[in-house]
Amino acid sequence: MTIITLSKKVKKLIAVLALLAAWQAAAMLMNESLLLASPVEVAVRLFTLWQEPDFVSVIIYSFIRIAGGFIIAFISGIMLAIFAGKSEWVEILLSPVMVTVKTVPVASFIILALVWLTSSQLSVFISFLMVLPVIYNNVLTGIKSIDKKMTEMADVYKLSWKKRLRFIWLPALESFIIGGATTGLGLAWKAGIAAEVIGIPEGSIGERLYDAKIYLDTADLFAWTVIIVILSLCFEKLVLWALKKMYERCYC
Repeated sequence: MTIITLSKKVKKLIAVLALLAAWQAAAMLMNESLLLASPVEVAVRLFTLWQEPDFVSVIIYSFIRIAGGFIIAFISGIMLAIFAGKSEWVEILLSPVMVTVKTVPVASFIILALVWLTSSQLSVFISFLMVLPVIYNNVLTGIKSIDKKMTEMADVYKLSWKKRLRFIWLPALESFIIGGATTGLGLAWKAGIAAEVIGIPEGSIGERLYDAKIYLDTADLFAWTVIIVILSLCFEKLVLWALKKMYERCYC
C-alpha cells in the first residue's frame, strides 16, 4: 500500500480550502448576506475595493501608525530590558508597569488614551503599549540566561562594548528577540485596529470597519479583515527578514 506524504504547504492549503468550504456552506445555509457574506461575495468586494480612489491612502494611514508603534516599542523594550538587566532597581521599578500593561484590558487603555490623545495618535500609542511588555520581558529573560562565564571572560580580555554586543549579547538574545517580535507583531495589529475602531480616525481601516458594522455590510467587514491579515503577515515577514539579515551580518 502506497502512503502519500503531503508537504506542510499542501496541508496548509487543504486546511484553508476546508475552512473556505465550511464558510461557504454556512453562508448558503443562512442564505442572508447581511448576517454572513459568502467567500465569493467577499472576493468580489476585494476586487472592487482596491479600485476605490482612497484605498491606498487608507492602507498607508493605518500601516504607518501601527508599524510605527511596533518599531518604537521594539526599540524601547530592548533598551529598557538592557537597563533592567544591569540594574535590579530598574527591574523592580518597571515590574508593576509591565504587569499593569499586560493585565489591563486593551479597551480600557484605548478609552483612557482618548482623554489625552487625538484619534489619529491613538493607534500608534496603543500598538506601542501592547508590544512593549512582550519585547521587554522576552529580552530581559534572554539577558538573564546569558552565561556569566562569558561576561567574566569578556571582562578579563577587556572586550569593547561593540565586540560584547556582536559576539555575546546578540547571539544569546537571538531566539528571545525573534520570539518577542513574532508575538508582538500580531498584538500590534490587533490592538492598533481595535483602537481605530473605537477612536474612528478619519481615513483609517478602523473607520472602514466601523462603517461596515453600522451599515451591516458584512462583505465589506470580511474584505477589510482579509486586508488586515495580509498587511499583518507582510509586515511580519518584513520584520523577521530584517532581523535575519541583521544576524547574518553579525555572524560574518
